[in-house]
Amino acid sequence: MDKNAKKNHILRRTVQVLSAMLTNIHISGFFKGKIYIGKSKMLCVPGMNCYSCPGAAGACPIGAMQAVLGSRKYGFSFYVVGFLCLLGVLFGRFICGWLCLFGLIQDLLYKIPVPKITVNKKLDHYLRYLKYVILAVFVLGMPMFLVDQYGISAPYFCKLICPVGTLEGGIPLVLLNKPLRDTIGFLFGWKFFILVLILAASMFIYRPFCKYICPLGAFYSLFNKVSFVRIHMEENSCIHCGKCAKACKMGVDICKEQNDRECIRCGDCVNACPTQTLSMWGIPKKG
Repeated sequence: MDKNAKKNHILRRTVQVLSAMLTNIHISGFFKGKIYIGKSKMLCVPGMNCYSCPGAAGACPIGAMQAVLGSRKYGFSFYVVGFLCLLGVLFGRFICGWLCLFGLIQDLLYKIPVPKITVNKKLDHYLRYLKYVILAVFVLGMPMFLVDQYGISAPYFCKLICPVGTLEGGIPLVLLNKPLRDTIGFLFGWKFFILVLILAASMFIYRPFCKYICPLGAFYSLFNKVSFVRIHMEENSCIHCGKCAKACKMGVDICKEQNDRECIRCGDCVNACPTQTLSMWGIPKKG
């Protein structure tokens, strides 16, 4: 790893850790076994971070969106959608690469020295669309249309799938509260299985949750081509060596598409480029 790559790695890891600490700053909740319910919980954090995490300072945008869609009083959350659109326009999937706690966890697990798996290209291509299906069906569709007699629906993604909620909220609360342990059933076991599967896969495949499942990443990806934080390429100085594509763990060929929906703006491609053809933040390195 050269000097610039090492510097970028340290910076990104530092930002990831600080973001995780700030979004889960109420450490006392982990000792009390209670969810913080202060005023800051009315605000959403940028990344996937469970509302039910004992230390969470804000609400998860995916959870908040489902809560509003599933309520009887409100039919659509203009605040949450507006907030996500603003973040999408400003940052795109930079949030996935730099600010998301579950992204950090997957990054660290991938560092475990075990043989890595390259998913078949055709299978990988189709699996990438799964997160958009989850966004459309479990986050938006089901809370809007599968309602009870009172016009209320469940947060289906959080309830049936979300491994982030299981890790950050479910497990700590169950461990710290005996009454909750006595109520554990099939649903908790199912979500625990999903969590273990994703964490295990993260050791062999780079960020499987981000690539194939995360509905928040799917939403942010829609803005990758227009976001202010982006990858800039000076095509005239590119020697087409392929080092940028080889360095990308998300499987993006940056020479063909600088701001592909899968790009999380990690900066690995920029540091791998021998001619400084690529730059972050959309700002050219050369005049």
